[in-house]
Amino acid sequence: MGRYVVRRLLQMIPVFIGATLLIFLMVDVMGDPIAGLCGERACDPATAAQLKKEFGLDKPVWQQYLTYMGKVFTGDFGTAFNGQPVTELMATAFPPTIRLTVVAILFEIVIGVTLGVYSGLRRGRPVDTGVLLGTLVVISVPVFVTGLLLQLLLGVQWGWIQPSVSPEATFSDLIVPGLVLASVSLAYVTRLTRTSVAENKRSDYVRTAIAKGLPRRRVITRHLLRNSLIPVVTFIGADIGALMGGAILTERIFNIHGVGYQLYQGIVRQNTQTVVGFVTILVLVFLIANLLVDLLYAVLDPRIRYA
Repeated sequence: MGRYVVRRLLQMIPVFIGATLLIFLMVDVMGDPIAGLCGERACDPATAAQLKKEFGLDKPVWQQYLTYMGKVFTGDFGTAFNGQPVTELMATAFPPTIRLTVVAILFEIVIGVTLGVYSGLRRGRPVDTGVLLGTLVVISVPVFVTGLLLQLLLGVQWGWIQPSVSPEATFSDLIVPGLVLASVSLAYVTRLTRTSVAENKRSDYVRTAIAKGLPRRRVITRHLLRNSLIPVVTFIGADIGALMGGAILTERIFNIHGVGYQLYQGIVRQNTQTVVGFVTILVLVFLIANLLVDLLYAVLDPRIRYA
């Protein structure tokens, strides 16, 4: 197991470098960030040259990337165009987004897995058909429509929640935004769990456990569920980074100043340092989540061994 972890960590290095390089190149083609600093009027050549020199934009792209990566390994993610270090923006943006992601993941696990198991054990029955139709509707409705409708109904008309999340963004404030963010992924988790449970239900080891007279609850939790959760864990592990980076719409709707909000502001203002810095952290989150998912395979399925 230890050698496997070390090997995976070494494999993450070229993936991290390749992903950050691709991000850096994509952000570079967004346009001239200096033009956005001067507002509607174009910068005079002297001011533009001074600003490019100050932010290192007068150098070739490859040299900018090497300089940036050298600073990243020392914990310096650069400075935003407003003069604020990107690390300070991260310190205020990541906590609410992490809490929002935790709430969303909990909804996926608790509601998605529960509905999936319940539906998979009753495959072909009316409850199974109802769950499939419900998840299909959730997948078909865009997240911004779901968010705006819940905000209008629960916040404006019925007054059950605050339409906008408070600046502290506590867990209680993030229940509805977390449900909105998790809605599509929750539907996929439900369908994936349902399919996996229905397939494994007909496996020989499940029939053997039933024939041995084991209690139904033990057959489901110890035998059926553990093997059925492997594809679900894979999906949720990959979804962690997607939820953190894809929360732009949800955070805009509920006025959450998190990672999505900062990415949106950075893209609109063509603030390359902010965009690249935040996406770099999201790449690390995605890589670490995938490593943890691979290690969980051995916990769920004893047949899996890592050399």
